[in-house]
Amino acid sequence: MIRKFIKWFVTPSPKLIVEEVDLYAKIVELENRIANLECENVETSNSLYELGNSIEAVDSRIDILSVETFTKNV
Repeated sequence: MIRKFIKWFVTPSPKLIVEEVDLYAKIVELENRIANLECENVETSNSLYELGNSIEAVDSRIDILSVETFTKNV
């Protein structure tokens, strides 16, 4: 039984273990995707920062208007 296992283990397999892959092309493709994602991340961060500033500006304006309305009614 051990001989049979050793023979099976040592004999070459008819299936390919690894497919032919151009690793350099894959690496370049992944580097390009990473660069694009980093650019999108910067753009998203900038947009979120601008939205935050706009919200703060509107909030400040609402506060000013509410104080003006409150002082006129008193």
